[in-house]
Amino acid sequence: MITHVDIVSQIYNALPQLRDAEKKVARVITENLTFSAEASITELAEVAEVSEATITRFAKSVGCRNVRDLKVKLAQCSTLGQRFVDKPVLSDTSNLFSAIHQILNVHQNLICEETIENVITTLVQARQIFIFGSGGSSSVMALEAQNRLFRLGLSCVVHSDSLMGRMVASVLQPTDVLVVFSITGRTPEVLDLASITKQYGGKVVAFTSADSPLSELADFVFRVDTSEGDDIFRPTTSRYALMVQLDVLSMKLAHSREELVRENLRRIKLNLDIHRGGSERQPLGD
Repeated sequence: MITHVDIVSQIYNALPQLRDAEKKVARVITENLTFSAEASITELAEVAEVSEATITRFAKSVGCRNVRDLKVKLAQCSTLGQRFVDKPVLSDTSNLFSAIHQILNVHQNLICEETIENVITTLVQARQIFIFGSGGSSSVMALEAQNRLFRLGLSCVVHSDSLMGRMVASVLQPTDVLVVFSITGRTPEVLDLASITKQYGGKVVAFTSADSPLSELADFVFRVDTSEGDDIFRPTTSRYALMVQLDVLSMKLAHSREELVRENLRRIKLNLDIHRGGSERQPLGD
């Protein structure tokens, strides 16, 4: 596996040992990664008000072979966007709530009733349901999906370990279903699991971006449409996009088998209340 060098961190780490002229170069680079990656050595020297020889010394001082190597590493980091280097745009509490409301409103319009009905039929008829999520929000949502589905009478198992996922996907049958969560739909491990599942005839239900490689592999897609704001310190709202799609599916699925689900929920509620006591309006599982 290729590991890319984080040149920005190398520049920050080397800063105390740099000469004054080289520090001027460091400031110009970190303030505009895209320009620095694309500029010629002459242009970079002019903006930093140093000699071209200083640019060459700077490149070697931060661990690069030469200026060309420096520019390649800068190009890799510049794809992240300047917002991860600049002083962040600050959001207050109202901004956070506004972002959450906006993402919920967007996804209300993305709900596809036909997809929901087809997925319900597929899940109910499945021999077993394998749920997978990799990373932060997606792995948490995979656990939440298991939390929702077992009480609806569906046999399911969840994994976040990619090697275990590959093994499970390898033994899936045409009557089995993979439910996978991936906001970007581009994580290699997730794509591998979907491909393996399809190879052996299983169905793939994906909660992911509509224009992702994962959506092309999936039989059914719950579309997740997100774009992160400029404040990198604000918690990602993409979690709510995943959750609201799962909420809608769970509710519709419950209504499709009301008698069974009602009895399951009654049993859960009874045994939780015996264990913990409290109001009858407490949630079905903390």
